[in-house]
Amino acid sequence: MARTLVIIPTYNEAQTIETAVAGVRGAVPDADVLIVDDGSPDGTGDLADALSAADSRVSVLHAGGKRGLGVAYLTGFAWALERDYELVAQLDADGSHDPAELPAMMRLAHGGAGADLVIGSRWAPGGSIVGWSRIRQLISRAGNSYARTVLGSRIHDLTAGYRVFRATTLRALSLDDVSSQGYCFQIEIAWETERAGMRVAEHPIHFTERSAGRSKMHLGIVVEALVRVTAWGATRRRRK
Repeated sequence: MARTLVIIPTYNEAQTIETAVAGVRGAVPDADVLIVDDGSPDGTGDLADALSAADSRVSVLHAGGKRGLGVAYLTGFAWALERDYELVAQLDADGSHDPAELPAMMRLAHGGAGADLVIGSRWAPGGSIVGWSRIRQLISRAGNSYARTVLGSRIHDLTAGYRVFRATTLRALSLDDVSSQGYCFQIEIAWETERAGMRVAEHPIHFTERSAGRSKMHLGIVVEALVRVTAWGATRRRRK
């Protein structure tokens, strides 16, 4: 198996982090896990340290304060590249991403003909969401459809947070120029990968709404995504 790091960003995930790490360790026992805790005040960082002390394949990075999802992932990417991992995966700590899908996603990214980025997709054919209201699903579909249209993308689920990158992909991207957060961070990284001519594959997943803890989604993240995607689309049209 390719040397793999699974990044799990956390902020107030004390109720779910142990289950998330156990799921990853069971699904891909040869992979390493990096928890990037964003200064959680609920004790998530202490639980992460305990998991690391009990398992040499689990490492933890602590942020001094809440910096946001995008910064957490960029910090994890840099950590992975410094240690020469071949594949870098990312998934949420809240249980919405089933670690059992990781082996299939990793196979799609591994090898000379593998995809440069594999997205665990809710909206690709065969994907689904469990536990969301129709309105929330409609908002997600509409947001992805708008982003696809404005950016000229072929990716069904640009906002998905379940991904496997080849390390070569991350090295080829201008990660120092990425400043987005939340949904917009996911959109920017996927679109930049696609725009660079690299291969993006979508693996359909069944996304399950968290059963514990609170969602980090808020109106500001949605507004940021709308504003940035519209601006990127306008720049794209001018260049064409």
